[in-house]
Amino acid sequence: MAKEIGVGDVIPEFTLPNENNEMVTVSKSDQEKRVIYFYPKDDTKVCTAQACSFRDWQSELNALGYRVIGISSDSPSSHQKFIAKHNLNFTLLSDQGGKVRKQFGAASLVGIIPSRKTFVIDENGTIEFIYNALFESEEHVEAIKQFLNNK
Repeated sequence: MAKEIGVGDVIPEFTLPNENNEMVTVSKSDQEKRVIYFYPKDDTKVCTAQACSFRDWQSELNALGYRVIGISSDSPSSHQKFIAKHNLNFTLLSDQGGKVRKQFGAASLVGIIPSRKTFVIDENGTIEFIYNALFESEEHVEAIKQFLNNK
């Protein structure tokens, strides 16, 4: 089993399809600040609340130079419907099979439910902050706001 990545570690490079089935590569060498969050399932109560809180805080995150990416094992077509239904303004990637989720140590809680884990990543691909709470939604954004405001 791979070591779980933590604050100070560099993210693994990965490529996944987005909601339009276009391949997106995320790498430490692309010099982008990101908030990457893993969530269990499109259009479920807590996942929807979490996605909508990221949507509502998107302009502030963009102003700080961060781009949001949500990742679940749902298909690109499921992501498209989720984005359209809730007017989401950020990319959703499809990690069918959970390979990237495992690389980030966001695999599952007791092997059943995929975890809900958020990573703040600087422009060098280094993890600055991690928030891990399966049953919380808006709290992920609140924790990130607090971290970024105190940085």
